[in-house]
Amino acid sequence: MDNKINIKINGKDYQITKGLSISEILKEIKYESKYPVLLAKIDNDIKELNYNVLNNCDIQLLDLTTKEGNKALVNALVFVLIYSVNKLYGKDKDINVLYALDKGLYIETNFDITEEDINKIKEEMHNTIKENKDIKKVTVDRMDALKYYRAIKNSSKEENLKYNTNTYITFYKLGDLYDYFYTKMPINTSSLSDFNLTYIDDNSFILNYPTIYIKDEVPEYHHHLKIFNVYNNNKEWSRLMKLENASDLNKIVSSGKIDEFIRICENRLANEFSELAQNIVSDPDNKLVLMAGPSSSGKTTSSKKLCMALKALGKNPTVISMDDYFVDRDETPVDEFGEKDYECLEALDLKLFNKQVKELLNGEKVVVPTYNFMIGKKEFKNELKLEEDDILVIEGIHALDNKILTNVARANKYKIYVSALTELNIDNHNRISTTDNRLLRRIIRDNKTRNHSVEDTLDGWASVRRGEEKYIFPYQDEVDYTLNTALLYELGVMKTYVEPLLYSVQPGSIYYSEAKRLINFLKVFLPIPADAIPQDSIIREFIGGSCF
Repeated sequence: MDNKINIKINGKDYQITKGLSISEILKEIKYESKYPVLLAKIDNDIKELNYNVLNNCDIQLLDLTTKEGNKALVNALVFVLIYSVNKLYGKDKDINVLYALDKGLYIETNFDITEEDINKIKEEMHNTIKENKDIKKVTVDRMDALKYYRAIKNSSKEENLKYNTNTYITFYKLGDLYDYFYTKMPINTSSLSDFNLTYIDDNSFILNYPTIYIKDEVPEYHHHLKIFNVYNNNKEWSRLMKLENASDLNKIVSSGKIDEFIRICENRLANEFSELAQNIVSDPDNKLVLMAGPSSSGKTTSSKKLCMALKALGKNPTVISMDDYFVDRDETPVDEFGEKDYECLEALDLKLFNKQVKELLNGEKVVVPTYNFMIGKKEFKNELKLEEDDILVIEGIHALDNKILTNVARANKYKIYVSALTELNIDNHNRISTTDNRLLRRIIRDNKTRNHSVEDTLDGWASVRRGEEKYIFPYQDEVDYTLNTALLYELGVMKTYVEPLLYSVQPGSIYYSEAKRLINFLKVFLPIPADAIPQDSIIREFIGGSCF
């Protein structure tokens, strides 16, 4: 019996032969599931399916419905996409994976394409998936990797490797194509799910795939023009600054010019607040400004910076946070898991909120609440009254929801969507997730202001993300202005603050693999000191030292 070990797979006990790979184990136990298994988590550490199991352990299988599995699915589809483009059009043809757009990825090509080309690429990808091609992990010397990327003229990856101090680099191999990604990968293409490609113009398209929120189908692409334009405007500016990839930022840091670049970024965002304020005051009917966005977008600082810009134009803004209108804690609704749901609209005293905002807009005196989070109740202390030049600014997760303030005409509402829409990439095949950027911000802030551990923040992040999907993202097209609070330099600063915190997560933790993923992601950035960051910066809301 020495060659047998005891394992758990998704909570069920098995005795299996020692040394089998995870994929072999799944065949031996005749495992069946609705979705293909992409990876596995063994005692909280993510492994690929060719990993040989040598000891008693607990195995959690990861498919596209899990965050880790879905990231692997997306990267594997990108790998198949690159492979298919090379096969059809030659090794000098390549793609640039830029940003997430409507549950998909916006991708540019370095050559002109037509709708017919997109259909050809899609067909080739389907063929590659059906052929059950192996995705092999290989380890190469870093200098050989540099030579490889120089030979195929992929400068973004070549430059990135110059800032990597590892002796060896982990590559993945599909056919004769080598590449690296910042997740583990499926071991073959047959486990990949369906996808779709949507033509945009002569050098761009969208890759759509199932998500953890839309599991059973490939979401149909809907073009979000406002977000698309904001991304494109910021991408054009980053190209003007010659700063598109992590290596470009590292060059600025290593040349000693980062302080000047920080001031340039901050000045550009300050100009945007001035433009936004001018847009608001240009219409005398704009007496109510509603501001919302996903977690850690910098809404609090943004509302205060907007108020300063409005004051510079002779207006007197007053800020109300919707968080002050929470119902008493014991009246908070519960979600499907039986936990208190602070994200839902019903967690707010909407009747009181609507009534008081309407009264303020009518010029009446109102005693507004301040929510005491220690005791879980509203306290009524502050009296407000709007004068002729006053503008009421309201920020909160539900500020853009059409179900609030139905007693106020749309013409009297100026709606602002705030998000950290990261335009910086790691390289041309590895984008930086806006969600990851916000998560890093939140880990730092939670630790500084709420004494939360990394695990505390990660524990609540899934609930926060579900709330964003339900209550924020559906309204992003209905706004008057989209404000991007991401700063091109910030990830180097975040690294300095968040990396030590991430190392506190121990191997036994269920969040160990996520902490390790974030640490590996941050390795591509040189650290940036915070000395030159002004006190009114959005970033100060998270790292501390804000003047607000």
